Amino acid sequence: MISRRPLEWWIAIVRLAAVPLAVAEVALTTDYPSGERGLAWALGIVFAVGSIVLFLTVGDGNRRGFGALAMAFDFVVVGAYVVLFAFESGAPTRQLVYVLVVEGAARLGASGALGVMAASIPVVGLAEWRRSQLTHSSFRVGVVAFQVGAELVLALLVGWLVARLADERLTVERRAREAESLRDELGHRADLLDAANRCARALSSSLVLDEAFGAFIRELRGLLPFDRMAIVLVEEGVSRVIATSGVAADDVRPPGAVDSLERNIVAEIVSHGQVVVRNDMAKPEYAEEEWLSRIGIRSRVAAPLLVGARVIGILSLGRSEPDAFADHEVELASLLGRLAASAVQNIRAYDSERRTVEELRRLSALRADFVSLVSHELRSPMAAVIGASRTLEQRWRELSADQRGAFLGLIADETTRLAALIGDVLDTSRIDAGTFTYRFRDVDLGDLVREAAAAASVAQDEVPIEIEVAGSLPAVRGDPERLRQILANLIENAVKYSPAGAPVEVRALNRDRAVAVSVQDRGPGIESDDQRLIFEKFGRVASGTSKPGTGLGLYIARSIAEAHGGTLDVASSPGSGATFTLNLPL
Repeated sequence: MISRRPLEWWIAIVRLAAVPLAVAEVALTTDYPSGERGLAWALGIVFAVGSIVLFLTVGDGNRRGFGALAMAFDFVVVGAYVVLFAFESGAPTRQLVYVLVVEGAARLGASGALGVMAASIPVVGLAEWRRSQLTHSSFRVGVVAFQVGAELVLALLVGWLVARLADERLTVERRAREAESLRDELGHRADLLDAANRCARALSSSLVLDEAFGAFIRELRGLLPFDRMAIVLVEEGVSRVIATSGVAADDVRPPGAVDSLERNIVAEIVSHGQVVVRNDMAKPEYAEEEWLSRIGIRSRVAAPLLVGARVIGILSLGRSEPDAFADHEVELASLLGRLAASAVQNIRAYDSERRTVEELRRLSALRADFVSLVSHELRSPMAAVIGASRTLEQRWRELSADQRGAFLGLIADETTRLAALIGDVLDTSRIDAGTFTYRFRDVDLGDLVREAAAAASVAQDEVPIEIEVAGSLPAVRGDPERLRQILANLIENAVKYSPAGAPVEVRALNRDRAVAVSVQDRGPGIESDDQRLIFEKFGRVASGTSKPGTGLGLYIARSIAEAHGGTLDVASSPGSGATFTLNLPL
């Protein structure tokens, strides 16, 4: 049932609010049967006075009999209204009985609603009989039956709802009792969470591992006192200490110390993922307990550093007394182990992301430089081709044969340069897409070296090219056109960076089941920091000694060499030239 005092207040308020409606009904009805207006006014006054009295005394509504008295008053007044106003054909006053049914359900549940419904049958019947007498019409049994049926449905429905509400109230009370019984447990959990939050804030105070764990250890000392603690990570099949504090922290197993997992407590925790408590290490069970006992540690808690379901290490806490750790301290150590694991994971992820961002920033800068270079490299030959072709078009007859030949040669050279540039870009995209094709067969690398050197000599006459092929080289398995592309790129680069008159030396020899081809120039050399950069896509040396180009040639050359199972490396120092060496396996 609904709580008695609030229920009586609500019913009293509803009853009092209905007084103006009742008075209005009496005052506004003009077709009373003879002599009944005074009765209506008397009924209205009784209802008003009774409602006020009940409202004023509802504060004592919990005393025995008040509810029954109030229910009886409501039934009498509503029944009187229903019968008195029966002369109004179609008047809604008869439906006031529904209010009584709801009130009975609210007070007593389904039984109260059904009781009111049964008690209202004579009232509804009397009202219908009175209506038939006053209007000289027949008694309508169907009207009475419909009214009673509607009351029955309403009684069952509201009664079920009240019963459901009572069940819910009991459930709420039961849960309230359970909540009270859990209050102490929640307080304990709150203390644990508060401690964990303080440690979590310490762990998140820095993205540098040493600083973060330094702050964590300072906070931990006040929350979970220890004589020695250590944080150990599992890396590549060994345990590595990353933080220590307490007894002999800097002398015995300091940060950076590496141990085998054999007979190590770390191995057991990694296998089972559970906290291990050693109440007394007088008889060591694990390898590290021998030296822990020597420095005076008698009891120990080792909690796993868990990332999801994966153990990445342990948090070890030791004290000099046996049986020194309470259950709640073991629970706190387990929680702190998870927090420490998250901190390690976050710091590692941050370092990885930072390196990735730096690499992406560097690649973005290289790509921007490449776009600028390609735009320049395309613009220059295109301008030359357009200018020469326009001149030939407009002044063909005025130009001599030698002049026309010179312009045509310029067009041929610049279009060849454009073709080479576009070829490099296309080759790069094919390499990235994995569609760069090869046709392998046995290749005489000595012949390829001679052909590439001869072609480079014909193209210029300022830098001599010296060739040395050591005897008859064994054939290698490869694509001759792709290998010729590597050699041409290396020799052309050497010629480009060598001063006039300084020779470029090209040597080919058989070396340890491989054929090695080296190209040595007398150029300005390459800084050690730039030697990795020049083999990357778009990579170019930032110094003032660099020459125009796209930065794709060496990237393509190394990709081709690696596709043949070989290598392409450089040896250089500033001011001493550079030597590029191609090694191809036999």
